[in-house]
Amino acid sequence: MTESATIRYATSGPVATITLARPEVRNAQNSELIDELDAAFDLAESDDNIRVVILDAQGDHFSAGHDLKELLAAESYWASLRSTPEGKLHHEQVMYWDKLLRIRDFPKPTIAAVQGTCTAGGLMLACVCDLIVAADDAVFSNPVARMSGVGVELLVEPWELGARKAKEFLLCATKIDATEAERLGLVNRVVPRADLATSAIAMAETVALVPPATASAIKASVNNMLDTQGQRESWRYHFMIHQFISNTPTALGRLEQRKAGGMEAVKREQSDT
Repeated sequence: MTESATIRYATSGPVATITLARPEVRNAQNSELIDELDAAFDLAESDDNIRVVILDAQGDHFSAGHDLKELLAAESYWASLRSTPEGKLHHEQVMYWDKLLRIRDFPKPTIAAVQGTCTAGGLMLACVCDLIVAADDAVFSNPVARMSGVGVELLVEPWELGARKAKEFLLCATKIDATEAERLGLVNRVVPRADLATSAIAMAETVALVPPATASAIKASVNNMLDTQGQRESWRYHFMIHQFISNTPTALGRLEQRKAGGMEAVKREQSDT
């Protein structure tokens, strides 16, 4: 096993498991975790013995999304907002758009194993994986619209839920439990919480029976179908409109209010998800 500050990386035969390791904050994604996650995918890509990657998480929750506490405390982030909107655009392009699209286009099949909270940036991260196994206690949500954001950087919901259900999910800040997520096609299967790890491994080992070139070609072909339907361009449009709305006086005012309210305000917001 390879350990870093926020990620665990382990291999077993043809399967690599990348584990989010910030359980004390419900695996909220700070910059360090995002960079280390990217590095873990580098390891899996460079290892010819690895055919499938599982992305899972320590603790009771998959991920509560992006680490708002880190962003609100980072003076460099606020300086970029005050100086020019392009500063925030560059940050989100590098940290979110580029790295998430890299996982979506990763040449080897990926499986997200999700338990507990899977919110906003956590949902986005799970959905760029090819397959999702959910524990029966998993809950999916994206309440960012109430914080004045346009969802998150990649608007995965219309592609996962369909247009009408996606509008309800985002505008009403509804939560979807594991059973409903399977019914809607958001996840591939639901298993008891105690069986999540073994079920993800069993699925990965089944996928690993497919020759690597064939698996990569199937993944590329299905992704090409989605792109022909407009997925990548719809994400690009959303990313830019997300930047525009994030820099309106309303959105910036909400950010300033959250910063002024301190970390307790952020805790309350994230606990509401």
